[in-house]
Amino acid sequence: MEQEIFNFSWVGSNEMHLDNPVTVTYKSTVIGRYGGNTAAGADKNEDGAYVLNEPGGGWEFVMLLDAHNTAESAELLIRTIDCGAGEIIRLLSLPVHQAFHALEEFLLSIFKSEDFIRKCRQVTGETACLISVRMENYIWWFSVGDNSLFLLHPDLAARGQYALNQRNYYEWIGFVNTFDQPVACYSSGIRELRQGHNVIVMTTDGLLEVGARVLEDPRRLYVAFAGEEELEKCVQDVLADVHQQLGRDSATVVAWSYDNGRKSAMPSD
Repeated sequence: MEQEIFNFSWVGSNEMHLDNPVTVTYKSTVIGRYGGNTAAGADKNEDGAYVLNEPGGGWEFVMLLDAHNTAESAELLIRTIDCGAGEIIRLLSLPVHQAFHALEEFLLSIFKSEDFIRKCRQVTGETACLISVRMENYIWWFSVGDNSLFLLHPDLAARGQYALNQRNYYEWIGFVNTFDQPVACYSSGIRELRQGHNVIVMTTDGLLEVGARVLEDPRRLYVAFAGEEELEKCVQDVLADVHQQLGRDSATVVAWSYDNGRKSAMPSD
């Protein structure tokens, strides 16, 4: 019997997880959520996450959201992408050299549609939106705003390379909407994974901008996520640290690993 696609959908307005970091694990994917420390004044969670995983390990699709003002924009994005999940799954059944381009075109057709733009004008607040897909030995991403995506591998760390995207401020989807401008601003890209053990980490800024901002140093983030510990424990530990450092902002992390048996197209020097 064919296994169903794993589908995880969450928005912080429904489950805030104040003072209580929680994790959910499916195969190699760990989803960590924390709403903030109430002793520091945390009283809401406006993050969101949406995950689709192919049960045979063929691909992972992750959307991470960090809204402000209200969680309405995150709720809108999750509803919208969930409605398109069937087409996303179909596109990710294409060969990898077609799938990423087709997926990006599909997402842009949604975000630029009059119907979606009209719905954005009706919400209170806006959200940063980071979408990432691992398929075969490649990772693709699409980013609006300041959520972060890291590819952690010893070959790359040795050369000081950790982040895949750049955090961009004052860029959102929602009431303030980059797709409602004459020219939409976003970034996207594709990278090949290195041979061996790769760890992919997506996070909202609540993990990075807390206390002494230790994990803003990507070398420290690499140690936190690519050490000897199980990935679920890594996520639990960093969120526990946010709580202990009286993090007021919510922090959401999605991390997963992929062991690439293929020799990388670009050899080491």
